[in-house]
Amino acid sequence: SSEEEVKPKTKKSKRVTTAKTAAKSKRTGRKKKNADDDDESDDFHPDSESEDDAMVADEPESEEDFSPPATKGRKKSGAAAKKSSEAAEPKKKEGKKMYESFKPMSNPIYMDMSLDEIQKTKSFLDPCGMEATDDIIDRLVGQQLEKIGNLLHRALRPPESSGSKGTSVGGSLGSQTNPLVLGTACSGTDAPALALTIVQEQLERRGMGHLFKHDHVFSCEVEPYKQAYLARNFDSKLYPDISKLCDDPPRDVYGQEQPLPEFNLFVAGTSCKNFSMLMSNKRIDIEDKGCSGETFLAACELLFKEKPKYAIFENVIGAPWEKMSEYITGRVKLSSCDSNKSISKGTKGKEGELEFLFENNKIVVHKVPSVFGVRCGAVVDGYCKGSSTKVIAVKWPGKSKKNCTLTELMKHNGISKKDDTLVFENEVMYCTHYSKVDTKQYGLPQTRLRTYMFVWRPDDDNFDDDLGQYWEAILKYLESPVRHSLESFILEVDHDIIRVFREALNGPAGRHTHRGVNQAPDFWNKENANANLPHNMTARERLGLDEFARPQTKWGPFGEMHIPPHWWLEYLKCQGQRSVDLLEILHGSAARDAESHDSNFASFFWNISQNASKEKHRSAVSGIAGCITPGGDVFLPHAGRPLLGCEKLLLQGIPYFRLLLGNETEVQLGDLAGNAMSLTVVCATMLAAMTCKQLRKDHQASSNKDIHATLNSVTADHPFYKAKGAELDGQIKQFDGEVTDTKPLFLKLSELAESAIKSSIWCTCETSGRISHSSDFLRCAVCSVASCRDCCHGKQGYQLDSHDIKDVHLTSDEHDSNSFEMTLRSLMPPSLHMDKEGLDKMASLCDDKYRVDGLSDYVFVLHRIKRHRMKWIAVYYARDGVIGEAVAEFKIIIGEVESRSETADRVIGVQGELKSFFPARKEPLQFGNIEPCAIARQCTGDLNMKWAMRAPESTTCLKVVGHGSTDSFRVQVGLTKDADAELKENASAKIKAKKFGAANARGEERRWIYAKNWMEWPEEIMVTDSRDPSEGVLLGGKYVRAGCKQTFNQSACWIRKNNGVDPELYLLLKPQVARTGPDYGIISTSTNHDDVSSVLAFLPRDWQPCDALIREKQDIQKVVISNWAPLPGMTCQASKSNFVVEAPTEDVSPVLIRMTGLSESDMNDLCLRDDPDGIKTEVHLSVHRGAKAQQTVKRYNLLCAAPFLKFAAANGLKYDLTPVASWNLAKPKEIPFGCCRKTVPERPTETWYFNEERGTWERNSEPGASRRYFIALQEAPQCFDFVVNRSENSLTVNCHPEVAAHHAAFSLIEGRGKGLERDVSVHFRLLAYQEDPVLERFRLHSCHDLNKTFVKLKQPYELYERQQKAVTKMLGIEERFVNFEEIEMNEQPMPGSTAWSLVAKASRSTNLRGGVIADAIGAGKTVISIAIILHGIVKARSNRSFPRKSSATLVVVPPGLIDQWKSEIKKFTDNMPNVICLYDTDTLKKVSVEKIVEADVVVCPVDILESHGYMSRLAAVATGTSREGEVPKLPTYSGQIEKNGANGVWIPASSQDPFGGANNPRNQQRRNEAAYFTHVYHKYIEQLRQKNFEKHERGIPLEYFEWERIFVDEIHECLCTSKDEMNEAKAKKDDNTGFFMEKNRRAGRELLGITTKDISKRPLVFRSAIFGLTATPLLDSTNRVIELANLMGNAYVVGLSNHWRNLEKESGRDIFLSNFLEPKQSREVRRNIYSKCQDYLDHSCCKNKNEEDMEGIELVKHREVVNMSLEEGELYKSSQSGINPSAQSFAIKVEDFDATAGHDVSKFLRQNAKLACRGKKLVEICKKILSEKGSENTKIIVFTDGRIGAGDYARDCLMAEDGLGCTWLDKEDSVQAKNKKLAWYQYGDVTEEDKRRPRVLVLHFEHAAGLNLQAECNNLILFTPLYIGDGGTTGDPVNDASTELQAIGRVFRPGQPKSKVNVYRIEVKGPNGQECLDGQLIRRNTDEGTIQMAVNADD
Repeated sequence: SSEEEVKPKTKKSKRVTTAKTAAKSKRTGRKKKNADDDDESDDFHPDSESEDDAMVADEPESEEDFSPPATKGRKKSGAAAKKSSEAAEPKKKEGKKMYESFKPMSNPIYMDMSLDEIQKTKSFLDPCGMEATDDIIDRLVGQQLEKIGNLLHRALRPPESSGSKGTSVGGSLGSQTNPLVLGTACSGTDAPALALTIVQEQLERRGMGHLFKHDHVFSCEVEPYKQAYLARNFDSKLYPDISKLCDDPPRDVYGQEQPLPEFNLFVAGTSCKNFSMLMSNKRIDIEDKGCSGETFLAACELLFKEKPKYAIFENVIGAPWEKMSEYITGRVKLSSCDSNKSISKGTKGKEGELEFLFENNKIVVHKVPSVFGVRCGAVVDGYCKGSSTKVIAVKWPGKSKKNCTLTELMKHNGISKKDDTLVFENEVMYCTHYSKVDTKQYGLPQTRLRTYMFVWRPDDDNFDDDLGQYWEAILKYLESPVRHSLESFILEVDHDIIRVFREALNGPAGRHTHRGVNQAPDFWNKENANANLPHNMTARERLGLDEFARPQTKWGPFGEMHIPPHWWLEYLKCQGQRSVDLLEILHGSAARDAESHDSNFASFFWNISQNASKEKHRSAVSGIAGCITPGGDVFLPHAGRPLLGCEKLLLQGIPYFRLLLGNETEVQLGDLAGNAMSLTVVCATMLAAMTCKQLRKDHQASSNKDIHATLNSVTADHPFYKAKGAELDGQIKQFDGEVTDTKPLFLKLSELAESAIKSSIWCTCETSGRISHSSDFLRCAVCSVASCRDCCHGKQGYQLDSHDIKDVHLTSDEHDSNSFEMTLRSLMPPSLHMDKEGLDKMASLCDDKYRVDGLSDYVFVLHRIKRHRMKWIAVYYARDGVIGEAVAEFKIIIGEVESRSETADRVIGVQGELKSFFPARKEPLQFGNIEPCAIARQCTGDLNMKWAMRAPESTTCLKVVGHGSTDSFRVQVGLTKDADAELKENASAKIKAKKFGAANARGEERRWIYAKNWMEWPEEIMVTDSRDPSEGVLLGGKYVRAGCKQTFNQSACWIRKNNGVDPELYLLLKPQVARTGPDYGIISTSTNHDDVSSVLAFLPRDWQPCDALIREKQDIQKVVISNWAPLPGMTCQASKSNFVVEAPTEDVSPVLIRMTGLSESDMNDLCLRDDPDGIKTEVHLSVHRGAKAQQTVKRYNLLCAAPFLKFAAANGLKYDLTPVASWNLAKPKEIPFGCCRKTVPERPTETWYFNEERGTWERNSEPGASRRYFIALQEAPQCFDFVVNRSENSLTVNCHPEVAAHHAAFSLIEGRGKGLERDVSVHFRLLAYQEDPVLERFRLHSCHDLNKTFVKLKQPYELYERQQKAVTKMLGIEERFVNFEEIEMNEQPMPGSTAWSLVAKASRSTNLRGGVIADAIGAGKTVISIAIILHGIVKARSNRSFPRKSSATLVVVPPGLIDQWKSEIKKFTDNMPNVICLYDTDTLKKVSVEKIVEADVVVCPVDILESHGYMSRLAAVATGTSREGEVPKLPTYSGQIEKNGANGVWIPASSQDPFGGANNPRNQQRRNEAAYFTHVYHKYIEQLRQKNFEKHERGIPLEYFEWERIFVDEIHECLCTSKDEMNEAKAKKDDNTGFFMEKNRRAGRELLGITTKDISKRPLVFRSAIFGLTATPLLDSTNRVIELANLMGNAYVVGLSNHWRNLEKESGRDIFLSNFLEPKQSREVRRNIYSKCQDYLDHSCCKNKNEEDMEGIELVKHREVVNMSLEEGELYKSSQSGINPSAQSFAIKVEDFDATAGHDVSKFLRQNAKLACRGKKLVEICKKILSEKGSENTKIIVFTDGRIGAGDYARDCLMAEDGLGCTWLDKEDSVQAKNKKLAWYQYGDVTEEDKRRPRVLVLHFEHAAGLNLQAECNNLILFTPLYIGDGGTTGDPVNDASTELQAIGRVFRPGQPKSKVNVYRIEVKGPNGQECLDGQLIRRNTDEGTIQMAVNADD
C-alpha cells in the first residue's frame, strides 16, 4: 500500500446499463504481488483493502508515464479481453523469491519537472490553523459547492423558477419540495450523513441554506462498537443487521420493532473483504455468501422492497461491478458472458452454462455460473433485441423438457449472443452507472482507489436512460487537487486521545508486549535466519546500505535499542527487531535519494507491518498517505510516533473534532477509518446525484455536443458569491471597541520566562501532557535536546552519546505544568486587537505582500495555551465572520525565544508572532508555509516590547571554504559507494538519459546523482561576508561542526562561537518537510531551524556542505538575506469584550458559570439547531449527542470557551478545579442515589426463544418495553445543561452533580441485592486537570506485622509463625473485622473545549467476606486453610440445620487434588472425622443430605459441572425433567477472549486481522450459548432451593446447600479466559491428547458464579467467608484483580460493572448499550481503578515466603541440549503449517503464525514435541538419574504439554525402553483412579508391588497446580517448554511461566527431604546447533519480569 503510486487517468464517460453503451474498461497496469501469491512468509501482506497498488509498477518513471490508458469504445470480449488482461498483468517468474524482486527507488520524485515547476504545482498550502483539519474538510466541501454553485442553485429552486442559463428543473433531490431523505448501511463512520451536515452548514454560510433540505433517517451497522459510535453522533434510527432490514418489521439496536422510514437516497458501502485484492487467492464471489456477497445481496433486497429513487454503492475497484449491475438491473448483456466477470476461478462449482427450469409456466434460473449476475430462482422476463428497450417474451423449448441451458434457450428463440440482452423480472426498474475515483483527487492526502455505482429509477421506466453519464461528468468535475499535505491532518501530540494511547503502552498492555520483544534473540542471525531476514538483507544490499548500519536505533537482540530523542520509546519497545530494522532501512533509503532527506525532519508515511521488500520509503506524490486500512501500522518518523486511529479518520475526511467518541480502542478507531468512505468523495457522488438531472436539462437545451462543455458553461456563475460578499460587508466592520494596554501583560510574561522554561516539556515522554516522574534531566549544551533520566536506560532509551550532556535538576514545584498553565490562563486576555496604524505601515512597506491590510478589523480570540519544549505558547486566531475560517494568527511565546548553545547569550522572555493567512486563503494563493510577517519581543529585564516587520529581502555573495573532513550524513547513515554507483547507472540508463540530460541542463543534476565528494563534509567552514556592518549582522567567521546527531536536520550544524562582539551563529540545513524540494542551507541565530524569525540568510537550494571542499563551488552567489525593519508605534491591545462572565461562589443553585452580553446574532447562532424560528425566550441547547449537538458545541467553543477558562483561572468557580481539591458531598433529594429510573432508565429484560431456522436459542426483548426504554434514554437528564436566555442576552451553564451521582451509585449497587442504596454515599468534584494513573505492577505483601493466632494441630505438627499470621489475617476477614471501601465512579465531561469534567464517586463501606492466601509454592497454604477450618469448627457445627445449612467447609479443587486434601486433613488433625470427597456425579449420588449437612469438610472438583450426568441430575432434582436433550451442555468456546497485550487493542495485530483474533464473527453466537447455559443453570438452582429434601435422600446437587465457608484451591485457574480454552473442544476430540478435565475453567467460573452480582444467588452460598489459594495469582492487569475481588466474596472494585467479563454472555443489544452508555474513561477514573485494585490486594491478600522451610534445599537447573538430525530438521520446518515454504526455518517463532491467515501452530508444536531426539534425550536423562548411586529407586516426574500430544509421545518413548516404563493418567481413568495413581508417587514404597512400579510419572502441565510430590521425588523433567496459544498475539507468557513454576513447585517445596532438587529442561536445537522453538520459549518462560508478574510478590 505504500509502493510508488500512479495517477489513474480518467476514463471516458460511458453508460453501463444499456445495449448502446460499453461496460467499464478493464484495469491496466501491473498487478502488485501479494505475499500469499509468492513463496515468502505469510506474516506480511499488502496492507490495502483495495487495488490502490495493483496499478503500480516496480519503479514508475513518473506519475504520468505509467498512467493506465483510457479504454475507448466497447470492451473487448472473450479471448481478446483475456489476452489483453494477461498482457496487462505479466506473470511472475516461477521460483523467484519476493525479496529477489526488490528494486530500490532511484528516480527523483517528479523527475519530468523542474524544481521551479514542482514548487509551483506540487507545493501545499499552509493549514492556516492549529487544528485546521476541521476547517480544511469544511473548506473542501465548500469548494465543491462553489464549483457547481449555479447548477446546484437552479436544481434546488422551486420548480416554477427558471435559471439564467438553460431551464431550471427545480425541485431536485435535496430541495424544499423534494427533500433528500438519506438511509445508510455498512458505511462505517456514516460519512454520507456527515457530508450532508457540512453541505448544509456551508450552504447556510453562502446564503443558500434555505434551498437545501435533508434528513438522515436510518443507519445500519452490525458491529456493536460502531453502533455505539453511530448512536452517539447521529439522530437517525439505527438497525443492527443489513440482512434483517427487510424483516417485517425490523428491530432496531434497542430491540424495539421499528418500521423502516421512507427514504429516497440509499448509500451503502457493503463489505469489501472478500472482493479485495488483499485476499489474493482467498477472494470469493457474490454467490459464495461471504460477508461481501451477503451484504451486497441484502442491500439489493432492500432496494427492491423499499424502492428508493436513488442509491449509491461503494466498494473496491476489484469488486465484480458488472455482475453487481446485473443483479440490480435484472439485465444481462449476453456478449459479456464470455468475459471473466467473476473475481475467482471456479466459484464453488458454479461454472458451466446458465441453466433453467420450467415451473408454473415460468422460466426459472436453476444453476448460475460465476460470470452471470443472477440469483437462482430468478424468473426470465424476456429479452431485448440489439439496442431496443422493448422486452420480447421468451418461449420454453418444448413442454416435455424439464430443464434447458442458455444456449438451448437462445437457439429456440433466435436470441443473438452478440447483440441481445436477457431480461429478468424485477419488482422495480433500476439503471446503474459506475465510476472509479481516487481520494487524493478530492482534496484529501490519501491514495484510495474505489468504485462508486450510481443507481436510479428512470422517470419513464426507460432502461436506456442516460442520467448516469451526467452524474459521472459532475463527479469528475468536482475533482480538486490536494491543497493540504499529510501534516495538516495530524493531531497535536498533546491531544487526550494520544495521551491515553501512550498511557496504555506504558501500562500493563504495553509491558506485556515489551516482555515478548525483550526475549527475542538476534534477528540478524544468518545461520539460523528468520524467514524475513532475507528481505532486510536484500534491501540493504541493493540500496547500498551497510549491513550493520543502525544509526537511528542501534537495535540489538533482546530488546536493545537507543532511538532518536523525539521518538516514542514506549511504542518502539513494542516493535520487534524486524520492524525496527525496517525503520533503519527506510531511513537509509530517504538519505540515499540524490535529493536526500532526513526522515527525522521530513514527512514520510511508513507502514511497518509490511516487509522490507514491499514497503517503499516514499510515494510517487509527496505529502500523500498510502491507503488507510484497518490493519496498517503506520509510523511517522519525523513525528517519532505511529499514525493513530483518529488521524486515520481525518485522512478519510471524517471531521474527528465533530464526533463524540466513547472508549473505542485505537484498533477500533483504525477499523472505523479503514472501512469508511472518504467524505469528500461520497459528498461529490451525492452532489452529482442532486444536480445530474439539471445538467441533463441544460445540456439538452444547449448546442454543445460535449457534456463537459455544458457543465463548464452552466457553472461559470456562482449565484451566492454576491450574497456572500454582502454578508462579509455586513459582518466585518472596522473595530471600534474598547481596548486596554497590554504593556503590563507582556512585562509580566517576560518575568515568567524562567518559570515557563522549567515547567515546559523536558523529555519526549512529556509531550502528550504527562509530567515525568523523574526530577533529574539531561540536556545537551549545544543543541538543547533534553531527556529525563527515566528514559535513558542502558538497554533501552534515547540516543544521547553524540551530545554534550549536562545534568539538570528540577523540583516538583518548578516542573508543575498544571500550576503554570493556570497562572497563564489568569493573565491571558480572551481577545486581542492589532493596531491599525502599525498594520498600515506594514502594508505600505511591501505593497501588502503579506496581506495584513484589514486585519485591524478583526478580533484575535484566544484559541489555546499549550506547553512546548522550553517554552509555552498562547495562540490567538482571527476568524472570518461568515465562513468561520481562521484568517490570521498571533502566537505568543513565553520562555526560550531562541534556542542557543550554552556558550551563547540566552534569549528568554516573551515574543509575539503575527501571521496573515490571507495568502493561503485568497487568490493569488501562496503555497508553502506562511512565515510571520511581524514579531514583537521583550526579553526578561526589558521594559518594552520591540516590534519588527519583514522588510524586502536582499541578496549578497559569500565565500564558503571548508577545511578538514568529517563523515557526511549519508555516510553516517551507512550508505556505501554502491548507492552512488547505482544512482549513476540509473541516470545513464537508456530510458532515463534524456531526462537526466534535461535536468543537468537546468543545473539540477543533483536530483539524480550525488556530488563527487558526497562522502565527506568539512569539519570547519570559513565564511567571508564582504557586506558593510550597517547592512545587518555579518555572517563571516569560522564555523565548527557540532557532533550532535538526530537533533539537527541531516546532523548538519556548524557553529560560529560568540566572541564577545559578534553573536553566535549556526549554519544549518533547513528541511523541506513535505519534500517538494531539496533541503537548503541557512545561517541563523538559533539552533532550531523552526525559529524562522532568527534566520539571517538563505543559501541557494543547490548548495550542499560538501561544496565547501570544492574550490570552484566556494563562491556562492545569490545568498538571500532576511531583513527585518523596526515597527515603532505598533501595539497589540487587549480587546474589551461586551461579554461579562460571572459564577456563584457558593453551591446554592445549579448555576456553574454564566455569560451575559451576547448579541442577537450570537444567540441565534447558538440556538439555530434547537430554536430555528427564534420564538422561545429560554432555550435549552442540545449539546450532548448527535450531529446537531456537535454543531452547537462548535459555536459555543468559539464564543465562550476562552472567556470561561480565563475566568476560572483568575477567579475560580464554586468547585475547586485542581487535582488535589477535596471531594464535595452530594446529597440526594427525594430518591436515594442509584435508584432514580429517570436518570438511569431500566433496561427491558430479554427473554429466550428458539430460532427454528438457525437451530439456536436466541434473546429478544418486548418491543413496547424497548420503545419506552429508548424514549427514556432520550429524556434522561444530563449533568450539564446549557441555557440561552434571549431576554437576558445570556448563556448559563448549569451543573447537576446528582446526575453523575445516580450513575455512579447505580453501577455500585445494581443487581447486588436489596437495600444497598442505604449504605451508599456520593462525593463529587469538578476537574480541569487530571493526574496520570500509577501504572506499576501490582504487589502482594506479607503478614509480618500481624499478631499470631495459635491453632492446635495433631502432634507433632505446629504452624510456623508466618502461617499463624496468615491465619490471623484470614480470620479477620472471616469475622468481618476488615473494612473495605467499595467505590464506583462516573465521569460526565462538560461539552466543549474547556476540558472540565464532573466526577462522582459513590462509596460503600463494607466488611470483606473473602480473601486470598497467595503464599509461595510449598509455604503451606493447605495447612493454613485447615487451621482456619479448625479454628471455627465448633461454631460451624452449631450453625448446621436441616435441610440446607451444612457445617461443612466446601473445598473446591482441581480433580487431581481431592485425595491429597483428604490426606492432608488426616495428617494435620484428628478433629475433623467427617470429610466427604466427591469425585463426580456417581459419588454424589451415594451421599445423603444428612451426611453433607453434618460433614466438616466436603471436597469437590472445580469442574463438577462437566462431570458426566451432573447437569442432568440437577435438572432432574430441581424440575423433574429426565429428558437429556432439554439440559444444555456447557459451551465449548468462550464468547470473548481477553487481550492482555497492546497488539490487537492499541496496535494492529496484523494487516489482515488487526484485532488479533478477538473479533471472531462467531463470538455473538458463542455468547448466546454461554448466556443460555447460565440462564438455565440458575433457573434450575432457583427451583432447587425452593425444595425441601429428607435426610436420607441422596445425590442432591451442591448448589442446594449453604456452606460454612468455601476454599477454592488454585483460584487463578478461574480468573483467565486464556487462549488454551479456545482449543479445548479440539483437545477433547483428540484421543492422543490425554486432556485432563480440571483445566475446564469455564465450568469453574460457572460454579463460582463470576458474572452473578448478587452473592446470595450464586451457585455456591456460604455463611462466613470464601478464600482462594494460589501461589501464582497472575494479577498482571486490573481485570484480574477486579475478577478476584468479585469471586472472593463479591467485593466491588471500580469498574466491575463495565468489566470485560460481561462480554462472555452479553447480547448484541446489551453490548451496544454498554458501548453507547458507558462514559468515556478518563485518567481520573483509570487512576482510581489502579489504586483501588492495589488497595483491595492490600486488604484481602497475603503472600508469605517460606525461606526458613527451604533452607538447605538447593534448586539445580539443568539444560539438556540435543540437536535434531537432518531428517528431523526437514520435518520440523515442513510442519510449520500455513507458512510459505521459503519462510519455513529453524528461527520461526510462534508469534509468526497467524490463525486468520490459515496458519496452524498446533501442527508445528506437535512435531516439535515428537522429535525422536527429544524422546531419546528423555530416556537418557531418566537412565542417568536412576544409574546414580543411591538413586536406583528414586521417582522422577516428567511434565509435558498434553494438548499437543507430548504426554503420549513421552509415555511411548519410556514404555519402549526395557526396564524403564512409566505411569500416566489415562483419559478414561475416573477421578478416583487418577488420585490413586498420584498417591503412588506421593508416598514411599512399602509393598513389593510398590517397588515393582515404574519409577517415572508422566503428567501434563494441566496437573501442575497443587500436587505435593516432594516427599518421594526430587528429580523433575520439563519435556517441552510450555506454550499455549494460536500463534500471533494469542500467547500469554505470564500464564505459561506461572504453570511451569507450579510444575517445579511440585517437588521444590517445603517437606523436600533431599538437599538438592534437579530440574531438567530439554532443549532441542537445529542440526547445526541453531536455536529453535525450545530456546525461544525457555527464555520467554524464565524471564525474570514475567515471573514477577506471575507471582506478584512485593519484592
